[in-house]
Amino acid sequence: MLTRLAPSPTGALHLGNARTFLINWLMARQNGWKIVLRIEDIDGPRIKTSADQLAIDDLHWLGIDWDEGPIYQTARAGLYREALDRLIAAGVAYPCVCSRKEIELAASAPHAEDGAAVYPGTCRGKFASIDEAQAISGKPPAIRFNAGEQTVDFTDAFAGRQRFETAALGDFVIAKADATPAYQLAVVVDDAAMGVTHVVRGDDLLDSTPRQILLYRALGLEAMIPTYYHLPLVIGADGRRLAKRHGDTRLATYRAAGVSADRLRAVIARWIGVDAGETISMAELLAAFRLDNVSRDKIVWSLSAERRG
Repeated sequence: MLTRLAPSPTGALHLGNARTFLINWLMARQNGWKIVLRIEDIDGPRIKTSADQLAIDDLHWLGIDWDEGPIYQTARAGLYREALDRLIAAGVAYPCVCSRKEIELAASAPHAEDGAAVYPGTCRGKFASIDEAQAISGKPPAIRFNAGEQTVDFTDAFAGRQRFETAALGDFVIAKADATPAYQLAVVVDDAAMGVTHVVRGDDLLDSTPRQILLYRALGLEAMIPTYYHLPLVIGADGRRLAKRHGDTRLATYRAAGVSADRLRAVIARWIGVDAGETISMAELLAAFRLDNVSRDKIVWSLSAERRG
């Protein structure tokens, strides 16, 4: 029984990240799961210098520990390449030379919050090989997974029964034009290789799950699909997930201001259904936490509410 903490060093951990990681840790320690720390550092242009060590320091300060790691995705390129080659050889992945603008112009589906459009399949079946795609277009192609038209059903252990039509998800990128693996492929390869059995994360990744299930199946790893728990996010007063626009909620900022971990944990404790006072220790939180008491609604945070508190 294994779970993973998987921060991405594209920025500092904030209160929303802390809430999810803390719930994950509490579930693991209550249920006897092992914990691996995996640094998801493959998104090269967005990686911030020393953000990995800052995340490690923040987790330690909050009282979160792990049994293995840190393991860095950038050290695992061979595993991703092997999986990618298998998917291409099986005919379920293909080269794509479309630009983001071309995809947005061609897509009929509405844009997601992150600005991505559902890919309309322009390059599906267009090229016989990656080399041909590059020769004709004059640029290295990305690689997409052919999601087809099917239904993916699964039961989320927190969010309940889920059903997704793959036509609404579109063919998704599994390797970028610079040959680095995309998130969906890397996380499946890593979770399977590490033997991850339980994945606890924010519900902004709920629609990543059907994509990942498709990859598990295509790689012959269906028996290794983990149990998923997708938790409501911490959002700002504008209804959008917590970010810089809502104010400085970085754990490093609270640490630098002299806020104790016990005090910050008490704030998060109230967000996860634990009746806490001004402070709470990890031992007290571990004894009091019950997943059934975690609200199914998103947590709304605002700077004015924090000041009043």
